[in-house]
Amino acid sequence: MQKNNPKLKIFFHFTLFAVILGFSLFAFRLVNVYALTMSNANYILQMGTLSSGAGTPSNTNYKLGVTIGQTAPGLFSGTNYKVRSGFQYIHSIIRFSFTISQTTIDFGLLLPTNPVIRTNTLTLSNGSANGYAVTASENHSLRNDANNVIIPNTTCDGGSCTPQASDTWTNTLTYGFGYRCDNVSGTDCAPGFNNATAFKQFAATPSASVVMTGRNVGRNKKVMITYKVNVSASQAAGAYQNMITYIATPSY
Repeated sequence: MQKNNPKLKIFFHFTLFAVILGFSLFAFRLVNVYALTMSNANYILQMGTLSSGAGTPSNTNYKLGVTIGQTAPGLFSGTNYKVRSGFQYIHSIIRFSFTISQTTIDFGLLLPTNPVIRTNTLTLSNGSANGYAVTASENHSLRNDANNVIIPNTTCDGGSCTPQASDTWTNTLTYGFGYRCDNVSGTDCAPGFNNATAFKQFAATPSASVVMTGRNVGRNKKVMITYKVNVSASQAAGAYQNMITYIATPSY
């Protein structure tokens, strides 16, 4: 009799989207030039003048931010506000970065009613004014492509696990695949993992759910993602896999 010993692998893909705004000025004769207000649903650029010089000249002893032609540069503050105006404030002290400790996770051979745990670490640095968010989604449930059999996402012990809501998952007779988030450095795990046995489902693409988020700037914020899978004795043997996509987005 063939034993049920499905082998699972999960592949993670991280996609970084960058928006590059390019500005070109072509002058064919001497005329008055006026800057335009440019905007879409995500940004507004308002520049009343064109700068005649900018940059960050430096040598071994200094680094200088240059502001020439900017309207009203400087730091303005009051009781309830602080405004930083000028090109020198464009450069963030902390560059945005996001890494995943490993992008392939192998659960190995699975035995019925014997949950298997694996982890990896998400590390993020962020200096943007309005924080950031890391979302996650799966392309489909863990699936054996040879016979199109799946290991469903867990609904946890109380049957209430969703991508947004967590629940306790300790019963070895509760089957499926799920994850949880634990803070390592910082407190940026998404809400809902208040105890060490709380798990959620991954959202199905094209939907996504937030797994890590923060409003404060900082370097090397770390969270540990724990992946758990548990199968029943009736689960068909074979190799199961899916892809989890993490997208990190700063807010300016």
